[in-house]
Parts: sequence; structure tokens; C-alpha cells
Amino acid sequence: MIYALIILLAYLLGSIPSGLIVGKVGYGIDIREHGSGNLGGTNTFRTLGVKAGLIVTIADILKGTAAASLPVLFSFDTEFHPLLAGMIAAIGHMYPIFAGFRGGKAVATSGGVLLFYNPILFLTMLAVFFIILYLSKYVSLASMLTGVYTVIFSLFTNDIPLIIVVSALTIFVIYRHRSNIKRIINKTEPKIKWL
Repeated sequence: MIYALIILLAYLLGSIPSGLIVGKVGYGIDIREHGSGNLGGTNTFRTLGVKAGLIVTIADILKGTAAASLPVLFSFDTEFHPLLAGMIAAIGHMYPIFAGFRGGKAVATSGGVLLFYNPILFLTMLAVFFIILYLSKYVSLASMLTGVYTVIFSLFTNDIPLIIVVSALTIFVIYRHRSNIKRIINKTEPKIKWL
């Protein structure tokens, strides 16, 4: 029963459509009808600006952090792994019940999971992300390569759950970026101009 509750709560947390809420409440805009059509932070930055983009990105990170913390909150009655709860939240973010199952790419939410479970990995991920972003100007490429970095990092930890979940999350992220990969190859992927 507790396991089912954690799974449900993790999915519902992940399903909170931060980009949709900020866009509609703050700007009267459904960001799914603009830019890439994605509900994540990157499309929010492009569509609504820096303030909205930061709010959505931080909210998406915290969804993953909150979901990963659920097993700890119920620790008196469960051994449910925090990373599993976090992965369920990432699935909720990609396929949110509150937004017609049209969600984001789970980059920020996945990062939030790792912020809870391994803060050092999260901080080094941020560094890697911004280094790649600075060099390439592609948010999508930085997101995918940062995922690859997390897999490599995890291999040195001997933490089997971390290796498995990080690998799964990275596969999710790369799969959700398949259209971006085509645009990068065709040199039509938008580049950032602020870094």
C-alpha cells in the first residue's frame, strides 16, 4: 500500500506542468503552441523570457527533488528507493496526466532527483552542462552530453541503483531529444545568444 502511494505521489508530482501553469497564469499563453511546443524550461525561456524560464526550471528541478524524498518521508514503513521514486517523477514530467500526457524532456526533473540523492553529482552536472553550453550554444546538446557524463560518473561510484537509474534517465533524455538531434545534424537547431 505504501509503495503504491509513493508511486502515485511521485508520478503526480512529476506531472505538475510548471511551464503550462506559468505560461497560462502569468502570461495567458499555452507554451505548447509556441516555439518547440515543449513544456520544459528551454521552451519557456525562448517563449516567455528569462524570469519565466527560471521559475519553470527551478520548479521542475524541485519536482524531482520532492519525489525522490518521498521514500524518506515514509521510511518508517518502506525501503522504496529514492531514485526509483525520482525516475517515476521524470516519467510523470514527460507524460503528465495534468497536461494531456504532453510534457517536457525530463532534464531538470532528472537533475532534481540527483540533487536529492547525490548533491555532488548534481553540482558537477551543472558545471558540465554550462561548459558544454558555452562551447556549443546548444541547450539540447548540453543536456544530452551532461546525461552521458552522469552515467560515466555513476560507474565510478559502485552504486548499482544510481548506475541503473542514471542510465535510464539519460536514455529518456536522449530519446526525447531525437528531433533536436536531427536539427543539430542539419544545422537548424537554435543556438542560445546569452552565453
